[in-house]
Amino acid sequence: MTTYLPGSTTLTERLNTSDPTVVLCFCAAWCDTCKEYQPKFDMLSARHPEASFIWIDIEDHPLLLGDEDVENFPTIAILRSNEVRFMGTILPHIEHLDRLIQAMQAPGKAQDTALPDDMFEMLKTG
Repeated sequence: MTTYLPGSTTLTERLNTSDPTVVLCFCAAWCDTCKEYQPKFDMLSARHPEASFIWIDIEDHPLLLGDEDVENFPTIAILRSNEVRFMGTILPHIEHLDRLIQAMQAPGKAQDTALPDDMFEMLKTG
């Protein structure tokens, strides 16, 4: 698998052809923690082919945050069936995200967030 970037053709195709679990990582290019985390995030995508992993630089794509504030990195959002199942900061240990993704596969209720309601469409256009 691969990590997608907002607005990429491959991401648009993926989101148009399936209803995947979507794992968003909100980071920033200037963040040293993000620089160390990104290769691990990329590798984790191969262990979860059912999910679409999307790397979002908050300075390049601030509209994707809606009214959410990112205070720490990495900030993760997990969506299933266009509902936010998790939104928050996690420790930068990829094992934590791996376990969180597994837990989000079980049925559950959506989490209230200030992310845009049309997140899927916004991801397609970047």
